[in-house]
Amino acid sequence: MAVGIFDSGLGGLTVLDAVEKRLPEVPFVYLGDNAHAPYGVRDADDVYELTTRGVERLWAAGCDLVILACNTASAAALRRMQESWVPRDKRVLGVFVPLIEALTEREWGDNSPPREVQVKHVALFATPATVSSRAFQRELAFRAIGVDVEAQSCGGVVDAIEEGDMILAEALVRSHVDALKRKMPDPQAAILGCTHYPLMQNIFQDALGPDVEVYSQPNLVAESLADYLTRRPEMLGEGAAKQFLTTGDPKRVSARATQFLRREITFEQA
Repeated sequence: MAVGIFDSGLGGLTVLDAVEKRLPEVPFVYLGDNAHAPYGVRDADDVYELTTRGVERLWAAGCDLVILACNTASAAALRRMQESWVPRDKRVLGVFVPLIEALTEREWGDNSPPREVQVKHVALFATPATVSSRAFQRELAFRAIGVDVEAQSCGGVVDAIEEGDMILAEALVRSHVDALKRKMPDPQAAILGCTHYPLMQNIFQDALGPDVEVYSQPNLVAESLADYLTRRPEMLGEGAAKQFLTTGDPKRVSARATQFLRREITFEQA
């Protein structure tokens, strides 16, 4: 009954932590493609190839349902995968859906015409690949009108977090927020469009100010997944063991993961 969680590196652990707390009875298999992180500077074809390879590994581990806990993969690869690659008995879901559900206050299955929503000025912080894909703006436009989205490419933040250099990560976050506010001085809401960024959520909030509502993905994804499994319990695969897999150095990745989640995490070679 395992569910797979895929990320380019360690950022998806923020999602894993939230879904484990929300669904303690479900074993999760986490795969971090640390050998090829970060994805945010890669082109779409490269991201697609790496993502499909990772998803296949999770299917082999008994996970019929895989969550792409990576915004870059969700933005650059997911639609192509769903349209022409994912077999009928499997599911691959992304992490944009819960964000847009929360921002627009409507269910994903609501196919009524786009309508005006309360939030008019949104700041999007994401990797270069996610920003260039414009996937968030495209999906938002299907559901809401009159929303101004200003996207800020946050180069270097993922690399700093993966290396454990949180001082550099904080400096970069504050620099990127300053750059965004020069383009959009008064955002009403901010989207943390990378699953690494919740590790820096307090810094984003401090730099943006108390009047900006910051939308972070882990808890939103956890609630969305719980709802999905209630409606589609057959998508729980045959896997029964909780696992942490990495394409990188298991010892090094385990040490970083333990530092991030503040509990011992042991990765195995994928």
